[in-house]
Amino acid sequence: MAGKLKLGIPAGSLQEATIQLFKKAGFNIAVKERSYYPSINDDEIECILIRAQEIPRYVEEGVLDLGLSGKDWITENNSDVVEVAELKYSKISKGPVRFVIAVPENSSIRSVKDLEGKRIATELVNVTKNYLKKNKVNAEVEFSWGATEVKPPRLVDAIAELTETGSSLRANNLRIVETIMESTTRLIANKESYKEKWKKEKIEDIRLLLQGALDADEKVGLKMNVKESDLDKIVGLLDGMKSPTVSHLRLKGWLSIEVIMSEKSVRELIPKLKKMGAQDIIEYPLNKVIH
Repeated sequence: MAGKLKLGIPAGSLQEATIQLFKKAGFNIAVKERSYYPSINDDEIECILIRAQEIPRYVEEGVLDLGLSGKDWITENNSDVVEVAELKYSKISKGPVRFVIAVPENSSIRSVKDLEGKRIATELVNVTKNYLKKNKVNAEVEFSWGATEVKPPRLVDAIAELTETGSSLRANNLRIVETIMESTTRLIANKESYKEKWKKEKIEDIRLLLQGALDADEKVGLKMNVKESDLDKIVGLLDGMKSPTVSHLRLKGWLSIEVIMSEKSVRELIPKLKKMGAQDIIEYPLNKVIH
């Protein structure tokens, strides 16, 4: 093996969520103050902290072998990369973020057609222009360096902006007119790197562990002891990924049940299990679920 796998970690809003995801996957990434080269507990990987907006371009050019960025920025840069995996996580939730057109609450603009001849501010200039072209609307699209929400109505008529909850838009008295696209985080690889045997294997190992960590989110393990006579009614309550594991205890007439379940269902389930005769109930967290 020659060299290291160069991995781009998105700086900014996705940074902490990405580092936590890697931690669950078994990779401890430590960011030192004023350093763009975090350490990682894997001698085969070199991390570089870089803006998510730039990662697709650097992965395409081979400056990075592998990186994480939003589908929105991959589309904006028209990047020719390998999309290794869709990783459904963001700074707040596991849901996708939306790239939307928003206008002031009192604006007369109600649809994309009403943007004819208007001015729009956005970071995703190409995505916005392509959307307008698709809808046969001529409007002026200008690049925004940030604080885009404060620009209407004095500086522009509308904005095209990423939103996860819509709270920032509402706080600035803006309403959504159209959704241009939905975006999730993608694990992307350089095409040439993905052809190299050891790099491809390493990339696929990382993908497997990251997806396993995401699949373990919002799930827990549940163990309990039950009487054989109560088995059928208790198993009927359990909605695990597959049939529960059932094993005999040394104590005659008793069984042990183990299952993986949705965490949100367990709160209501445990009292019911207890009433049905389950004993020694143990709930435990999961780091990874590999299917």
